[in-house]
Amino acid sequence: MGLFKKFIKSQFIEVIEWTEVQSDRMVYRFPVENKEIKMGAQLTVRPSQIAVFINEGQIADVFAPGRYELTTQNMPVMTKLKSWKYGFDSPFKAEVYFVSTKQFTNMKWGTKNPVMMRDQEFGRVRIRALGVYAFKVNDAVLFLREIFGTTGDFRTEAIQDYLRGIVVGSLSDLFAESNIPVMDFTSNLDELAQGGKSKLQEAFNEIGFELTKFVIENISLPEEVMLAMDERNKMSMLGVDNYATYKTLDAVGKAAENPGGGMAGAGVGLGAGAALGNMMADAMKTKSVSCKHCQASIPEGSKFCPSCGQATTDLTPCISCGQPLEKNSKFCSSCGAKQEKTCPSCNKPVSGNFCPDCGTKV
Repeated sequence: MGLFKKFIKSQFIEVIEWTEVQSDRMVYRFPVENKEIKMGAQLTVRPSQIAVFINEGQIADVFAPGRYELTTQNMPVMTKLKSWKYGFDSPFKAEVYFVSTKQFTNMKWGTKNPVMMRDQEFGRVRIRALGVYAFKVNDAVLFLREIFGTTGDFRTEAIQDYLRGIVVGSLSDLFAESNIPVMDFTSNLDELAQGGKSKLQEAFNEIGFELTKFVIENISLPEEVMLAMDERNKMSMLGVDNYATYKTLDAVGKAAENPGGGMAGAGVGLGAGAALGNMMADAMKTKSVSCKHCQASIPEGSKFCPSCGQATTDLTPCISCGQPLEKNSKFCSSCGAKQEKTCPSCNKPVSGNFCPDCGTKV
């Protein structure tokens, strides 16, 4: 009889805890097997853990970090489910899942295939990106329902591909909505990462996770874009803002660096030099317009015609010093007087010699 009681007692679990520490383990199911948990058993939930009790497929109770003696007061949901019609000290069966709530760091992500986006300057561009992120479980019940179900041993590798897909899938929208030119991506990695973290947080919340860190380590651009950036930098260094002029200068430089090219090389050099000369001459040409008084050709932007001396724009005399001013000028460029008359009687603006409101002569 004593052996039978000892056997029965050995079937009752009196201590429930998770002491094993593995950096990538997210969920641990307490090995209940066919044993029953004794009412009054000790439950220890360590910091960075949550204990979830499942009874017949239903979430019975959730315990935050701390030490508990399992009683009807500490297990209100289980008490309601079981009714305890055989007494408060009766054992019960339940699955116990410990969920790690620590941060899982150094989770790598990267684009397996280029991400297509539209850039204002280069049009459609394919880019690649990579980085790291960190997350933690902030809703163990939602995580249980949406992801791990009743899996007894759940590790980060089981969900890493899924999370990577969420991250990469949001990149196209992130880069397009940022309105940052692709040429400026590398100087705005922190800003893009902050925007990415905000954008991804909603998707992580839906499965019970909190995205604690999101880093973009590198964004690689297509080779043709990199070449265009190099050429633009060279144009800036040479003080050239015309691409055709830049290419001509480049051709002249290459021809000059080829002393062994013979007559053919010399011909290329002379031809490129002549083309450059023509282009520079065209650039130095000043556009001309016709004087509206004598129809003579005058440089564009001239205020007076060099042939007839007439003003090329409508002028009006300054109300103070009489110097000619462009029409609708607010102040005189000679004396600084404000070009607006007011009536001395009613202070109304006056454009002529008499006030249109009171008739006073101005």
